[in-house]
Amino acid sequence: MLSGEKILITGPAGQIAFPLAESLARDNDVWGIARFSEAGSREKVDALGVTTRVVDLATPDYSELPDDFTYVLHLATFQGGGKDYDWAIKVNAEGTGLLLQHCRKAKAALVMSTQSTYKPVDDPMHVFKETDPLGDGNSVHAPTYSISKITEEAVARYCARAFDLPVTIARMNASYGPNGGLPTYHLDWIVGEQPVVTRFDPCPYSLIHQDDINDQTEALLHAATVPATIVNWSGDEGVSVQEWCAYIGELSGMTPDVQVKVMPGTSRGSIADATKRISLTGPCKVSWREGIRRTFESRYPNGVTPGMGVHAQASKLLSAYVPED
Repeated sequence: MLSGEKILITGPAGQIAFPLAESLARDNDVWGIARFSEAGSREKVDALGVTTRVVDLATPDYSELPDDFTYVLHLATFQGGGKDYDWAIKVNAEGTGLLLQHCRKAKAALVMSTQSTYKPVDDPMHVFKETDPLGDGNSVHAPTYSISKITEEAVARYCARAFDLPVTIARMNASYGPNGGLPTYHLDWIVGEQPVVTRFDPCPYSLIHQDDINDQTEALLHAATVPATIVNWSGDEGVSVQEWCAYIGELSGMTPDVQVKVMPGTSRGSIADATKRISLTGPCKVSWREGIRRTFESRYPNGVTPGMGVHAQASKLLSAYVPED
């Protein structure tokens, strides 16, 4: 891991960013910016030894934030319901540009993008390469997400060239771990005896565990270039929702209820080509089964029993992932 660096992380209370900030804060001077709108979120990040500032990426005031960071990890994003594309682009694209302008002295910046930037295809086993066409992923729970992230990538590419700032744009696939992620929420819903709704059978992803994300961050920062490096940030294995839910059933003793609800205009699968990422970081160290097992044991150290209900964190997201007719 990095050591002795001054690192800025955006969205440090988030699913991926919080465990990453915790890991980096042990040996680095880590700062974190966000709105911290959820009660207790800033205090939780402060407790890691991270220096926090309240900054809204839509209307940022950087007057109290230094500009001498050696590395920038831009993980914050707007991913919400509704169809206000103007707002989504203002936060995700314009916000990224203003951030990188402020931090243009850095040695490198990593900008988190998403697998959702790829143009949907009908073949569930299609393996998406970095050179594949981009397009609207038509996400049910976040309709503006893929378009606003495509515009974010464009702004980040511009900033790399305009400020001579080495940038890596990392298209995240399906991240997960004890702090959250799609397979983690599926685990919670299965334990809570709620259905898991997915868009096709099979519906595969390239899962990547939080420990691999933490482990690969340094290499992806060192891979930053001008013009920007673009890379899929995913696991090395393709695994379907149906497969990991069946495994969760084995671990928990619960019976998964996996329902298919075809969502027009979306990709039926989300497998990422990990070839380029492996060339930069080496292979992942956590297999999907090992990662699911670790997550289960961390989230439910005392085991599970019927009727125990849905984990509070996953309960907030349940309606978003179970769209109405």
